[in-house]
Amino acid sequence: MTFFNTFRHKLTKIACALVALVLLSAAARAQAQDEPDVVTTSTNLVILNVGVADQKGRAITNLSQSDFSVYEDGVKQSVVSFEPSTAPFSLVLLLDMSGSTINFRPTLKQSALRFIDALGPEDRVEVVAFNDKVQTLKHFTGDRREIAFAINEAKGKGNTNLYKALRHSLADLSKEGKRRKAIVVLTDGLDTEERQLDGSATAEAKTGDEAVANVKPDQSAALRSVLDLADRLGVTIYPLALPSADPKKMLPFTPQQAAIYSAARTRMQTLADRTGGRLHEIRRLEDMGRLYAEVAAEMRTLYSLAYQSSNARPRDGKWRAITVEVTRADAIARSRPGYYAR
Repeated sequence: MTFFNTFRHKLTKIACALVALVLLSAAARAQAQDEPDVVTTSTNLVILNVGVADQKGRAITNLSQSDFSVYEDGVKQSVVSFEPSTAPFSLVLLLDMSGSTINFRPTLKQSALRFIDALGPEDRVEVVAFNDKVQTLKHFTGDRREIAFAINEAKGKGNTNLYKALRHSLADLSKEGKRRKAIVVLTDGLDTEERQLDGSATAEAKTGDEAVANVKPDQSAALRSVLDLADRLGVTIYPLALPSADPKKMLPFTPQQAAIYSAARTRMQTLADRTGGRLHEIRRLEDMGRLYAEVAAEMRTLYSLAYQSSNARPRDGKWRAITVEVTRADAIARSRPGYYAR
């Protein structure tokens, strides 16, 4: 009996240990789901996507690395890598599936499909939808049929977690190696958390001007975290602003509503300007497909350059201005204007 009692006691201890391991594993998984996406990048490498056009606005796509000069705070930098305009992209197609887009989902999906058709054959696409949650519908692939299936499967309603979705997309792009990177996001820009913060900041405002003055859209912590990640990865962001983001479509507004919508649009413009992209405003739903195609065409004219910053100062959080020059006399280069050394 002593032997069996001892054996049973050992089995009980083993079973308890296994249960504890299972519970710890489940807790770790739950914690990992709650934690924000983490992106690890080289801190000194600066990556630029650069568009070049002539005086008439026509894209110039036959330049080489020797045609470019890059300056940081007025100091010329040594370009360590160069990709021509024909190099493929890894891009995230980010779709707003919140309640405000329900009424025009067919147009939205048809336009997104048109965008996919306009991309280069070697481009890799990830499809991400967001509302109350952020969901990857298809991880990076070049298979157009799988991408189209994911777009058609996009659905949902509820709130707008725009900045959470952008951080999620940047984390996924960080795993795409040295490929050129971009995000194309279709949204009204009214992130639910930012909207609540802006509402609190304007609660006591009596006039529209006072309400707008109380909101500091560029000081948003959510916006700043997205821009910092985009800076490190060299990601260009192209927002397509849905009509519901336009205050003129929903007049009359209270002072608070005017400030909230104005701040949302300002943040979308900042996303484009700071990353070297372009904000496309969808004034009519029938223009959505054309604007998607314009973004695809613009991406095919971009060069990518990278340099190791020669700035000896520590990463002190200060602004560092970037200037890109081209040797051709009739050429104008456009890229992001700089970055904060965080």
